Amino acid sequence: MIDAMAKRYGSLPSNILANGDTFDMMVFDVAVTTEVVNSYKQQNKPLPADFYNQSQIDDLAEEYYGHKSK
Repeated sequence: MIDAMAKRYGSLPSNILANGDTFDMMVFDVAVTTEVVNSYKQQNKPLPADFYNQSQIDDLAEEYYGHKSK
């Protein structure tokens, strides 16, 4: 991950290790994930099943919209 961050942001890995923190890693992860999702959307392809957890999606849907049987 350090190498990928260094390439993306044009910085030396030692600089990222010395000055980076978990927030920087989170921002990098969100940015890369967003690019992947957008790439799949542009190609009209579904996301791979291992990209998300269906039970978590079902739980969130139930939390916001109620149980399916109601």
